[in-house]
Amino acid sequence: MKRFIILITTLVLMCTLVSCSRSTSNPTTEPSQPTQGSGTTSDDTTTQPKEDDELMNKTLFLKIGNTEVDVNWLDNDSVTALKKLAKDNLTIEMHMYGGFEQVGSLGTSITSADARITTSPGDIVLYSSNQIVIVFDSNTWAYTKLGHINLSKSELTDLLGDGDVTITIAIK
Repeated sequence: MKRFIILITTLVLMCTLVSCSRSTSNPTTEPSQPTQGSGTTSDDTTTQPKEDDELMNKTLFLKIGNTEVDVNWLDNDSVTALKKLAKDNLTIEMHMYGGFEQVGSLGTSITSADARITTSPGDIVLYSSNQIVIVFDSNTWAYTKLGHINLSKSELTDLLGDGDVTITIAIK
C-alpha cells in the first residue's frame, strides 16, 4: 500500500512539474520584435511619421468664395485629420441651413469629439464626423469645435448669408 501511495504521489508531482514547464515556455506569450537589419520593417513606417510631422507644422487656410479669411484653428485630433484631407486643397460646396449657418459634406468621416456647445458667429465646427459647419449666428448642438473665423457678425453674414457658397481649405 505504501508503494502505491508513493507511486501516485510521484505521478501527480511529475504531471504538475511538466504542466508548469509548458506554461512558461509558451512562445506566443510575447510577440517577437524584429531585430535591426532583419529586413522585416518597411520604409512606410519610417517615412509616414516624418510626412505627418511636416504636414502638422503647416497652417490651414480658409477661403469663402474668393475671400481668404483669418481663422484661429484649434489644436485637436479633428483639425489634424482635416489637415490631412486639405493637403491637396479641399473644396466643399456649402448649403444654407436654418438661416444661421452653412453646412457642407467632407465626403468622408474624420475623428470627432462631439459635445453639446453653444456656437457663436464665426465658429467652424464638425457635425456628425463628416460635415463642416460655419456658423454666422448662435446655435446649440453637439459639435466638435475646429476653429473660429475672426470677422464680425455682419461681415460673416455678408459672406455666408446670401445663399450657398463654396469654401476651400488648404495647407500653406
